[in-house]
Amino acid sequence: MAKVVLAGKANCPSYAKAELLADYLQANLPDFRVHKITQHPDKWEQWLHDICEMNGWEHRQSPIIWRELLDRGGKGMLLGGINDFLDYAQNYYGITSMILSEEMLDIAEENLQAHIEIEKEEEEIRGLTKPLQIWITSASAPICYHLIPLLANGEVFGVTTEISIHLLDTDQFKEVLCGIVMEAEDMAFPLLRSISEHTELDEAFIQADIVIVLDDVLLNYEVQTAENYIREVSEICQVYAPLIEKNAKSGVKVISSGKTFVNLKAMMIITYGPSIKPENVIAVATSWESAAKAMLARKLNMNAAGVKDVIVWGNITGCNYIDLSHAKLYGYNCAIWGPANFSHPLLNMIYDSEWIHSEFLSAQSSLSSRVCHCVGMLPAHAVATVLRYWYHGSPPGEIISVGILTKGQFCVPKGIVFSMPVRFQNGNWEVMTELEINETTQEILGRLAHELFQEKLIALKEIKEMRPYGDDKVTS
Repeated sequence: MAKVVLAGKANCPSYAKAELLADYLQANLPDFRVHKITQHPDKWEQWLHDICEMNGWEHRQSPIIWRELLDRGGKGMLLGGINDFLDYAQNYYGITSMILSEEMLDIAEENLQAHIEIEKEEEEIRGLTKPLQIWITSASAPICYHLIPLLANGEVFGVTTEISIHLLDTDQFKEVLCGIVMEAEDMAFPLLRSISEHTELDEAFIQADIVIVLDDVLLNYEVQTAENYIREVSEICQVYAPLIEKNAKSGVKVISSGKTFVNLKAMMIITYGPSIKPENVIAVATSWESAAKAMLARKLNMNAAGVKDVIVWGNITGCNYIDLSHAKLYGYNCAIWGPANFSHPLLNMIYDSEWIHSEFLSAQSSLSSRVCHCVGMLPAHAVATVLRYWYHGSPPGEIISVGILTKGQFCVPKGIVFSMPVRFQNGNWEVMTELEINETTQEILGRLAHELFQEKLIALKEIKEMRPYGDDKVTS
């Protein structure tokens, strides 16, 4: 069987003549096959040079035609140009082309238009497969090191979604960023299109789909007051928010995480980035949820995966309230058993109420200590989990706590970032306002909201007293 390859400029009349003859031969000869390659006129010369160099041919015009012997292997046998192909068809098959010059020109014009349309379609398809652009601030933090494999393994965004990761930090941490980049590249994640380090603010958040804000302040209240720390956080966000507005995509999702002031960071980004959609800015509370579930599971001697619907209210990394009134246990080993979807109310299974108040809910509990002193795996897992839910939906019926800008839900005043129960669905989230809360919880929420309002007022007051920020480096 003979396979003939025709290649030429899309607007070449001679290519059009060779194409029609080859189509006729293929339609009428059982052992004849043709493969066509068209190139845009602007790209033809370079393409022809490359194909000739690769095969050791000498040819200078359009079209170029060669024969591949399917049953013998090896490189193709060059036939030449249009005249060589006409001779080949006449000598081997007794067939020639009678096409007129006007028809050749018309077909050449049609070929060029078809080629341009195909290129446009392919470009649109490539556009649909552009990688997600993910920017991580304060990227030298340990959480970032643990977060990158979780983002790149396909479990968060899906096994067909490629990502590009951009690490942002100060010049001081450039070597650390370079080391992270090198290690991530060496791991050869199939979905990690690229990873890069950045220390200049003018290139921050360009085309960002997701911004993960990890900036923290080192708290030492014997050295500085809370007001000074709040001012420091607000200063960082006053730099980031306008850059996100300017450089990121209009639908950018912003996640605030870390060990300190996660609610305030989200609040200040919304405040200083008024064109950023408020519903696209959230603070992550999943670390507290996960740690609470693990602590409860240890108390009940069961798998932590069976503990569901623990709610984190309020200031995630400040004064918060862990609400167990809606928590459920699945697969708990007790006298009453049921199907896989059968659950027990958690509070009915913990008879030691003293433990709940003294060990679990107290401000100095081991839960608080575990979350505040975690190295990086727990918050990294929390960020990855929230992103996965945001893109693919949270488990049906399951409660997830995140800090969101309030609109009066659960009688919490409007205008602060407050952690409350939500569900993720179809790329969005909604507050689970159908949940009932008792009077005690409502009183606690009022106190937590007051503290967050005070924090917000301090931040706004401090910023007004600051001089405009003018350095071109990141401050963290």
